[in-house]
Amino acid sequence: MISKYMKYYFRKLYERTMCEAYGYSIEQISGCLADGGKALDCGAGSEWYFEELKTRGSIEYKQYYGIDWNYKQVKMSIDRGMNVLQGDLNQWLPYKDDQFDCVIGLSVLEHLLNGCRWIKECKRVLKPKGKLIILTPNICTYFTILLLLTGKMPSSGPHPDSSMLYTSEVPLLVAKHMENVIPDVENDTPVHRHLVVFSYRALNKYLKMIGFRNVVGRGFGVYPFPNFLQPILERVDKIHCHQMVFVAEK
Repeated sequence: MISKYMKYYFRKLYERTMCEAYGYSIEQISGCLADGGKALDCGAGSEWYFEELKTRGSIEYKQYYGIDWNYKQVKMSIDRGMNVLQGDLNQWLPYKDDQFDCVIGLSVLEHLLNGCRWIKECKRVLKPKGKLIILTPNICTYFTILLLLTGKMPSSGPHPDSSMLYTSEVPLLVAKHMENVIPDVENDTPVHRHLVVFSYRALNKYLKMIGFRNVVGRGFGVYPFPNFLQPILERVDKIHCHQMVFVAEK
């Protein structure tokens, strides 16, 4: 059994990693929309990103467009007067070419059946010099490598379909996630299941291969090292960080 201390330790690592990764992503989105451009939020969900940007004065309702598969969430957004559509990000995006100044995909890529096609679609709907901002986990982490060496499932990657197997294979992964994530795995359309997870180098290479320019990547969270070392380690070794944020210009 994992000690309470270890659960606390990994939870704090995870909380710090995600806070920094999302904070940096929001800063990049704010900068992209500084001149009043239009944003497309892929996987709009509860529109947390919109609310955060709105409090910063970075975006208005008329600038924000969203797409999400969850009908109930989309309906709630539409009732609030939001420009949100129900759609499947595994399919073609229902928008014209060269339409948006910024396309947002935070914690989305790893849940898609064909993430490469989605990235191409993001490029298509971006205006020239528009920016794609992606936050996604990294398959190539020290923690994942350690798990594989010991014969266990990787911490970032396709999850077992059984909740019992999930918790027995990667117990430390459970420690750094919220407990209500676990039962979701056996649902027909699990929100938290990862299908394809990129490595830092592979995603960086692919963005450049399909024509994005000025591709800049940052890493967050070098597990299992303590939080006070993270800022240094993230600068030295971004290719093994737990989360990665890429900003790419069309």
